[in-house]
Amino acid sequence: MSIEQLNFHGLRNLQPLSFAPAAGINVITGANGSGKTSLLEGIHILGMGRSFRTRQLKNVIQHDAGEFALFGRLAGEQGAAGTTLGVRRLRDERELELRLRGERHARLAELVEALPLQLINPDAFRLLEGPPAGRREFLDWGVFHVKQAFLPAWKGARRALKHRNALLRRGRIEGRPDAAQLDVWEQELARCGETMDRLRQEWFSAFLPVFEETLKALLPLEGLSLHYARGWDKKRPLADALHAGRATDTQMGFTQQGPQRADLRIRLRKKPAIEVLSRGQQKLVVSALKLAQGRLLESSSAPGTAVRHCVYLIDDLPAELDGRYQQRFCELLEAMQCQAFITSVEPGALQNRWLSETAVRMFHVKHVGREEPGQPASGRLVER
Repeated sequence: MSIEQLNFHGLRNLQPLSFAPAAGINVITGANGSGKTSLLEGIHILGMGRSFRTRQLKNVIQHDAGEFALFGRLAGEQGAAGTTLGVRRLRDERELELRLRGERHARLAELVEALPLQLINPDAFRLLEGPPAGRREFLDWGVFHVKQAFLPAWKGARRALKHRNALLRRGRIEGRPDAAQLDVWEQELARCGETMDRLRQEWFSAFLPVFEETLKALLPLEGLSLHYARGWDKKRPLADALHAGRATDTQMGFTQQGPQRADLRIRLRKKPAIEVLSRGQQKLVVSALKLAQGRLLESSSAPGTAVRHCVYLIDDLPAELDGRYQQRFCELLEAMQCQAFITSVEPGALQNRWLSETAVRMFHVKHVGREEPGQPASGRLVER
């Protein structure tokens, strides 16, 4: 799938825009602060229901606007009508209005499934250097898109974990938790957690060779390893681990073992990769992880159904990479025949990286009007 139409209104410093991107490579250039990243942010909100720049979506609304409204249409298969998506946020309301195929009150999971996105930006380094939560989110994104049973198990585990933690906190205050209620929620957490682990392991077994192949195309690294850790002792069932950990969990006030503690461990010659790799190497490893997600999604499409493709949002591709690795990255994107939105400050940095037959469209975000004190200049998207 690819995005064939985007309409944004009230998004940060961008003027209202309506444009039809290429199904292949879209390069967006412009000065710092012109709105290039805001364009990627709008696509991200459209497909994920959240920003990668702020936790408060009210901060995304243009300073003089009462709302932002984002609309996208995905290309249909074999002449069929494309899927439409919409996200709207009023300044004075906390809830997002989500639309899918024209219907209001769509669920966020439906938007995420309809528009699979992968983001490669300066914050993507957190996948290596940040806490396990970011890697767990990356892991679960992949499992969610290829394993239908994952979402119900994830929801069930989350609910059971919430109740168990509440009982543990209450037990810490009262001196002893309610054993009968703990039994109930531990059984539910164990059932859902074991299902999550099985699906995660199946996904990881399929993902690992795709990642290794993708990394080899970008940056051959001898001794780099990727391991999945499920979050509790691999030699015992989760139910046993939870029961055995009641005393220490009560003292801590939360559950210390379970699927909520899963992680992906990335090492280079037995050392954490973040301690060994240069900044450019880190970017290529993270890029390989993200691109491999999309490649596995494509190969996991059910027989007889349309192949599902990722859309890639790549903010400031040239940063941290010399010309040789920029070229490798672009060649891999071409080989994947995917849709990508790539930003760059320098207009010519990515202009000659593509084969003549590759569908590339060049856009430029230019400042419009004068910048007033305390208010940013607006940015207008034009095709070069």
